[in-house]
Amino acid sequence: MSSFSTSLSSSSPFLSNHSSLINSDPSRRSLSFPQGINLDDLCVRSKRKLVQSAVAVGDGFGFCTILRLFLMRLPLVLGSVITKSSSAEIKTGPLSIPSQEAADKLVIESNGGEQQSTVSITVVGASGDLAKKKIFPALFALYYEGCLPEHFTIYGYARSKMTDAELRDMVSKTLTCRIDKRENCGEKMEEFLKRCFYHTGQYDSQEHFVTLDKKLKEHEAGYRHYLGRCTYPSHHYSQGGRLSNRLFYLSIPPNIFVDAVKCASSSASSISGWTRVIVEKPFGRDSKTSAALTKSLKQYLEEDQIFRIDHYLGKELVENLSVLRFSNLIFEPLWSRQYIQNVQFIFSEDFGTEGRGGYFDHYGIIRDIMQNHLLQILALFAMETPVSLDAEDIRNEKVKVLRSMRPIQLEDVVIGQYKSTTKGGVTYPGYTDDKTVPKDSLTPTFAAAALFIDNARWDGVPFLMKAGKALHTRSAEIRVQFRHVPGNLYNRNSGGTNLDRTTNELVIRVQPDEGIYLKINNKVPGLGMRLDQSNLNLLYSARYSKEIPDAYERLLLDAIEGERRLFIRSDELDAAWALFTPLLKEIEEKKTIPEFYPYGSRGPVGAHYLAAKHNVQWGDLSLDQ
Repeated sequence: MSSFSTSLSSSSPFLSNHSSLINSDPSRRSLSFPQGINLDDLCVRSKRKLVQSAVAVGDGFGFCTILRLFLMRLPLVLGSVITKSSSAEIKTGPLSIPSQEAADKLVIESNGGEQQSTVSITVVGASGDLAKKKIFPALFALYYEGCLPEHFTIYGYARSKMTDAELRDMVSKTLTCRIDKRENCGEKMEEFLKRCFYHTGQYDSQEHFVTLDKKLKEHEAGYRHYLGRCTYPSHHYSQGGRLSNRLFYLSIPPNIFVDAVKCASSSASSISGWTRVIVEKPFGRDSKTSAALTKSLKQYLEEDQIFRIDHYLGKELVENLSVLRFSNLIFEPLWSRQYIQNVQFIFSEDFGTEGRGGYFDHYGIIRDIMQNHLLQILALFAMETPVSLDAEDIRNEKVKVLRSMRPIQLEDVVIGQYKSTTKGGVTYPGYTDDKTVPKDSLTPTFAAAALFIDNARWDGVPFLMKAGKALHTRSAEIRVQFRHVPGNLYNRNSGGTNLDRTTNELVIRVQPDEGIYLKINNKVPGLGMRLDQSNLNLLYSARYSKEIPDAYERLLLDAIEGERRLFIRSDELDAAWALFTPLLKEIEEKKTIPEFYPYGSRGPVGAHYLAAKHNVQWGDLSLDQ
């Protein structure tokens, strides 16, 4: 036991006062650690690589209390049960150090079979629009539906001066009980807002994050955990039992990502549980800046702590892509070049930059939409069947698709920029009319591109992307156009010679009015033989009464639960930038002038020529739109 006492005393100064007590009892000296076990290593089994920890316990504890705390912090599997004898001797067998899983199991058993844990969610950049409009409402929706852990705290962190009450007032204005409008909505809001707090601080200040850490610990210590007959504050228990977890959402400009991560990692990480960081796009402007950002983040975080969020991957219909394909026999055999003529990914907004011109002008529509949202959906659509639904298996297949893609040629790209127009007596401003945009800006607000995947499944199939602002409608959809029926007997009965009008098409509408429909050729009722194209329609609003969750709700819940399949891995990000960086560099070096199109139109005429070049007709121009 002397080695036990010495090691305890050296690792925690307060224990030195009790070393004589420990050594004075021969029965206690019989307790020993296996050779080679280092107590310091044991005491910090679960601490983060960059965070130093120590047990903070005051003097005045008796030996039994010390032993209880030690066993609670590092659960040991005893070779034989400790029994009490009439002479008060403690009889023990050999001690063995369990695996982390075994330790966790003992912790759960000691709490009545339930894992007691706290989750602290810090929204960095809490005063910004994204936090107000998306993140806080998503967190409330999760709370409203009972999806958040029982013990959670939400902290807003930003440079703005604000009190807890002011934060709650700001957040309350964006919360809605849109899910099912239960009668206890107001009560739920009040309960949620009580869990919301605010801390003012600079994003690059270690001192301010240290203060945040102290506040988080206070809330984590507010939850009590029970072990046997004794009740202990969770700041003793959680630091040794992987029970205090922390999630940081970086809703801030990308140029201060690294500063915030450095401070959060070194000064406000969880000592005992997990620490995860959600990073909002954009992830750099090209391959070089993206690689530099990844390298910097990995100085302070492991890859599995970084959750790169692309909220489009949380959309219900994008989530349904793999279900549609892999669980329906009628689709999977058709998912190849043999039956599919082309695939279209179409994104359109019916408004301009509207105050975000300064930000948008630095990135443009290709970086803002195509390189991330649309390319991620393409990878999910085109991937091979993964080994399992495990996150790494899915992301491995996505990376294979991205690495198989042919370099994008400038002649297969059309860029445009919206200009001012007047409709119905209303004048709509052009892109360069925005005061935050340079008058001579060539930044594209519209882009269309043809991409190809050079593998056995998709060889020769054009994947067309189209994305733009200030167009005639707001929508996001995937259109799969199948090949013409060889030797179709009914061509003459279809009412025209345009074969594209009789092509089967599968449409997955991501937003708005989420739905899936399949265009099929059908006989018009009557005595004659006339064909018409009809839709087999699955409109979500008609089929399902439950409202579709916002994408941020799904992704926040996944991050809390450690589910990574809808988040972007670093090699996946590298492959995406490797595809688009040469194109972006060529456009900027050649100062390519975008084709102008009127605000509220269908976009540049050049997009139609691009589609025709690859024998494709844009699906969103058909009569059903």
